[in-house]
Amino acid sequence: MMVRQKPVTITVQPWFRDHCFNGKVILPAVETMEIMAAAVKKSGADALLRGMSDARFSKFLEIPEGATELSALVEYDDGDEGEIGVKLLSRTCFKKITRVKEHARIKFSTPPQNSGETTPVDQPLPTQPTGSVEAKRIYEKLVPFGPCYHTLTGHLHLSNLAAWGTLQAPNLPKGLDMAKELGSPFPLDGAMHAACVLGQSLADFIPFPVGFARRIIHKPTRSGAQYSTTVVLVTQNSDELIFDLSIFDTAGKPCETVKGLQMRDVSGGQIKPPDWIKKYQFLVSG
Repeated sequence: MMVRQKPVTITVQPWFRDHCFNGKVILPAVETMEIMAAAVKKSGADALLRGMSDARFSKFLEIPEGATELSALVEYDDGDEGEIGVKLLSRTCFKKITRVKEHARIKFSTPPQNSGETTPVDQPLPTQPTGSVEAKRIYEKLVPFGPCYHTLTGHLHLSNLAAWGTLQAPNLPKGLDMAKELGSPFPLDGAMHAACVLGQSLADFIPFPVGFARRIIHKPTRSGAQYSTTVVLVTQNSDELIFDLSIFDTAGKPCETVKGLQMRDVSGGQIKPPDWIKKYQFLVSG
C-alpha cells in the first residue's frame, strides 16, 4: 500500500459564504467530495470517480472571514485493485509542533453491478404524506443556509418514515472542473436537507451528515436542471439516524443513490428542532 500526500489549494467560491453552521462558514460536504474526487482524477483513476464508500466527515473545515483560498492536504493510498482511499487534511503549525487534522475520508471504487448497494430508493412513493412543509419555511426555520443553498423548492412532503420533494440546481459557475464526472453538488446537498427535515420530525436533535456507506452516481446532475428526491429512514437510535436517498431526473431515471447516510447531532445538544416539526405535530405549511 502506497500512501501519498499532496498539497491542495481550495478556492473559496462566493456561494460558500451561504453555508454556515452555528455562526461559522464551513466547507460543504458535497464540495469536500469534489475536492477529493479531483485528487483521484489527477492520480489517473478516473474510472473510480462515480463510486464512493465508507465516507466519514469527521471535522468541519472552517472558512475564515475574508479568506479567498484555503490550504489543505490530500492524502491518498492505493488499496485493493480498483480502490483508492482519500483523506482531506489541514495542517496548523505551532512553535514546536505541527498539527494535522483529518476532515474527511472516502474510498473510491468501481460501483458494484446488480447489487442492492446500487438500487435506487423507490420513486414515487406509494404512500400519502402526513404533511408538507414549504421550502421557504425550511430554509428560514429548519435548515438556515443562505440562498445559494436553497435547493429544495415547492413543498417537501413527509410521511412517518420518508420524505420526497423537488430540487432545483442553481445555475452557478463551478470552481472545480468536476461537473462532467460528478455533476452539480447542489442536488445532493438539497437531498440531505430533506433528510435533515425528516430527521427533525423524528428526533430531538438537528441531524447533520457525518458519513455514508455508499454513494453511486448513475448519471451526473447538471447546473440549472430540476430533479426530485426520495429519502427513506433506515435506522433510528438515540443519537443517530441512517437514511437511504435517491435523486431522479424529470423522466424518473436515477441520477444518484446514497445508502447508509449517517446523520448525528454536531451541536453538542445546543440546537434543537422546533416543536411544530415534531412527529405528528405538523400540518401542510405555506
